[in-house]
Formats: sequence, C-alpha cells, structure tokens
Amino acid sequence: MNNSVGNTARLIGAGLRALLVLTVLCGVLYPLAVTGIAQVAFHGNANGSEVKDESGAVVGSSLIGQTYDLPRRNPDDPEESARPDLKWFQPRPSGGLGSNSVNTRYALILSGATNKAADNPDLVKTVEDAKAAVVADNSTASYTVDPRDVPADAVTSSGSGLDPGISPEYAKIQVHRVAERNGLDVGQVEKLVKDNTTGRTLGFMGEPRVNVLGLNIAIKALAKS
Repeated sequence: MNNSVGNTARLIGAGLRALLVLTVLCGVLYPLAVTGIAQVAFHGNANGSEVKDESGAVVGSSLIGQTYDLPRRNPDDPEESARPDLKWFQPRPSGGLGSNSVNTRYALILSGATNKAADNPDLVKTVEDAKAAVVADNSTASYTVDPRDVPADAVTSSGSGLDPGISPEYAKIQVHRVAERNGLDVGQVEKLVKDNTTGRTLGFMGEPRVNVLGLNIAIKALAKS
C-alpha cells in the first residue's frame, strides 16, 4: 500500500513539474520570443499593417478594405441605404466592408461572399444596378464612361468581402470624377493612381491592384495643398 501511494505521489509530482516547465516554455517564453522577433523584424505587419494619414492618425489597415460614404440622413434608420461620397475613390462593392467618412472612422461589420450562383436573378440584378451606378457616378461633363469599360471588380465583391484593392481599370474610370470634385488636375490624380498601384507579386502571382485607402489619403493631402 505504501509503495502504491509513494509511486502515485511521484507520478503526480513529475506531472506537475512537467506541466510547470511546459507552461513556462510554451506559454510564456515562446510567445514572448515570437512576439519580440515579430516586433523587431516585421513591426508593421505584426501590428495589423496600420495605415496613417498625414497627421499621423491611424485610419485603417492596408489589408482590409473600407467604404467611403456620406453621413446618413437618419443615423437611427438601419434600413437607410448608404450613399457613396463621390469625392473619393470607391472600393469594390461588398457587404463586408466597414463604413467610413474621410478615413476618420473605421467599423468592421462582417466578412464573406454572397455565395450566389452566377445566374442567380438577385445577383444579376445587383450587378446590373451596380454597373449603371458606376456609369452614372463617374460620367462627368468632360468624360463619359462606356458601360463596356466597367471591369468586373467594379460590380462584384471579393470572396472575403474585405479586399482593400481595386483594379487599375476601375481606378481609371474614377479619375475624372475624383479630380473634378476635389478641384484637381486629371494628370495629378492619374499620377497618384500610378504611385499607389502594386504589380503582380513576384512578377507573376495575382493581378495589378490599387490600394484605395492609400490612394484616398494621397488625394486628401493633395487637395489640402
């Protein structure tokens, strides 16, 4: 009996010591080491790829898209449709993007795609309505958008609903409208689009893309100058 109790006590003691050692190693030292390495080697990525405006305020993340809407007429009405603020470049449509003014507020709502088939009547109507809105919103006195030039990302959401970028083709359609509403030269805005365009990763993966948040920060700074 005494041997049995002693063996049990030794096993419990060994288990507790192993638990303590593994807790310190895996629960304290390893996380601290990984966090320290990440902060030194990948500081921006480790902290959410934060993006700051010209004042130094954090206005979002380079990895997460956001909308640029006008203030709601009735903030207490959840059914009221948001209206895009046409001073700014607009992202691709998505129910997963947060609402924003001029990047001073950011509220993540949800993430996800519609999961509707390509021939779903509701999706078809949504795409058709979105195309009509893109043409109407971006046609100015000196520039008319051809419906055939509206790219897919202007009327469809991404798989995650959080895509921060748009195609250069969609950005090009918006240049004249943004320039006109901000009192800027079209050439200036075209240069900002080019400066904020990222090519294919490693030269062959993905597609060229324009980060909307970075572009709108540049537009805001240029409009103030």
